[in-house]
Amino acid sequence: MRARLRVRMSAHDAHYGGDLVDGARVLALFGDLATELCIRAYGDEGLFRAYDQVDFLAPVRAGDYIEAEGEIVKWGETSLGMRFWARKLIAARPEAAASAADVLAEPIEVCRASGTCVVPAGEQRTPHRPGPLIITAAIVGAETTRAHNPHLPLTPVEIGEEAARCAAAGASVIHLHARWDDGRPTQDRERFRAFIRAIRERAPALIIQASTGGAIGMSINERCQPLELDGQDGPDMATLNIGTMNFGDEVFENTFPQAFDVAGRITQKGIPPEIEVYDAGHLDNARFLIDKGALAPPYHFQFVLGVRGGVAASRRNLEFLLGDLPTPSTWAVAGVGRHQLPMAQLAVQMGGHARVGLEDNIYLDKGVLAEGSAPLVARVVEEARAVGREVATPRVARDLLGIKS
Repeated sequence: MRARLRVRMSAHDAHYGGDLVDGARVLALFGDLATELCIRAYGDEGLFRAYDQVDFLAPVRAGDYIEAEGEIVKWGETSLGMRFWARKLIAARPEAAASAADVLAEPIEVCRASGTCVVPAGEQRTPHRPGPLIITAAIVGAETTRAHNPHLPLTPVEIGEEAARCAAAGASVIHLHARWDDGRPTQDRERFRAFIRAIRERAPALIIQASTGGAIGMSINERCQPLELDGQDGPDMATLNIGTMNFGDEVFENTFPQAFDVAGRITQKGIPPEIEVYDAGHLDNARFLIDKGALAPPYHFQFVLGVRGGVAASRRNLEFLLGDLPTPSTWAVAGVGRHQLPMAQLAVQMGGHARVGLEDNIYLDKGVLAEGSAPLVARVVEEARAVGREVATPRVARDLLGIKS
């Protein structure tokens, strides 16, 4: 949850020589942002209890245009942890002329701060606290190899045991590809059957989400083999890819006829799709499928950010995508490579859901290989607890995703 203000510093704001603006004026902007965030969160202005840190980074002068932003980064029963920053967008240039000013090519950060606001429980009228966090573990994928990370699971037993570890760490969904024992990717229905049985033997409550993306170069019939499995051997949901794109040095083909075909198979199966969004235009593709009746609400979107050929992994891009979501929708983020944990953290803070695992990222920290996907899940759980957000159980996740029991 964020708020933003943009104001021009006037001569009345200047307090010191050289038309310098008092730092308290910038803090007043932060106070207004905090008030808005309290109202958005709980329907009451609340009280600003204290700043934890304030850093003044650059001078502000009369005539400068300042953009200030604030966001809630931690939720408590009555307290809200907030972070603020202010940037100079336009700078006054009195040395050039009395009323001269320049639009800055790059904004200059002038102040950042963090603090805590309190809204007493009795004053909270419209709680808008983020709901439970669904964590998906993508434990194998189609491209990561044991040469990349020796902890990659490949056999049914290894897949089942890794899924159980992820469940114990806090995951409620397993995003599932299949491999042969030698590491080759496959969408073979019997291999999926063996993987799904191994998971359900060890962690029966987990939601199993089958990939219909498979690996580059596979046909649609080959990719959709997991949808041919029924009952306890079948998946609870499946991915739906809706746009052809450059995928690294290859082309991931998903034409409109193919997308309609896979959407129809998922619908016929009676399970919800997870709509994969690798680029901004994919939301328009999704809307086209919705308009043609191929998808029914509620919708669940996965933003896969950071693939070379798709949209980059950044906060700005995520906010842009969220601004164009069809309703009603839930959403999650899967950051690729070094972006995985930062984007998961961002999703936790912004009220979305997160996917982590060896499919997309092999490191727990810089230069430190993750010993499976479970440690990555545990890291996201830590982040959720740090900001006061509940982690969804598989039962809760089923309700949120519209999965029939």
